[in-house]
Amino acid sequence: MNAPLVFLHGSGDNKRIWRFQIEQSGQALDLPGHGERADTLSADALIPEYAQAVYQIIQDELKLERPIIVGHSLGGAIALMMALDYGDELGGLILLGTGARLRVHPALLAEALEAPERAQRHLVEAALVPEHIPAFAEAILQEQGTPKAGVFYRDLQACNMFDIIPRLHEITVPTLILCGREDKLTPPKYSQFLAEKLTGVKQEVVLHVIPDAGHYVMREQGENVNEAIADWLAANLHS
Repeated sequence: MNAPLVFLHGSGDNKRIWRFQIEQSGQALDLPGHGERADTLSADALIPEYAQAVYQIIQDELKLERPIIVGHSLGGAIALMMALDYGDELGGLILLGTGARLRVHPALLAEALEAPERAQRHLVEAALVPEHIPAFAEAILQEQGTPKAGVFYRDLQACNMFDIIPRLHEITVPTLILCGREDKLTPPKYSQFLAEKLTGVKQEVVLHVIPDAGHYVMREQGENVNEAIADWLAANLHS
């Protein structure tokens, strides 16, 4: 089965964050209000509204059947919600640097509301292994561009309100979970918890903790991430 991959970015990012992955396979999309996509969400939209918007994009624009949703951080939360709401229509999940609950520090939320560009820089730098900041931070910030009014704050607030821990047992699609060993924003224990809870149902769940990487594992260790995805697809999705 050549299941199509759809890549969902995290808070403040856009589809360009996946440029080293979509060279191999799949396609990335901008969430509403990010990159080149117009904002169709309300100012107080939460993860279910993001998930519904992505579902409509896949149905109406991409016209894909049984896609595998690849989500990073906020995108991972959206992927999990899509598995709950549209699980029978998905081919699987690939989750990077995410969790079943995503609390955001109140100071970052306040800064995102008052000074979003500064908050965006603080978040990007916190998301990288310190030694990787010189190599990656400016490139990521340039790709992000100036945040649209209220959108970065909405992303973070949606993450902060997200909690599907009581519903994890309902997710029954094959799942690959990836995280950076030095991720401070969504530590490996978040991914380990997902793997433990999702393994309780009849599905294929694989966890990889990738060394020398933080929250932006797909940029800091792009080759390792691509290899893990390719191996999982080959092992778990039979033709």
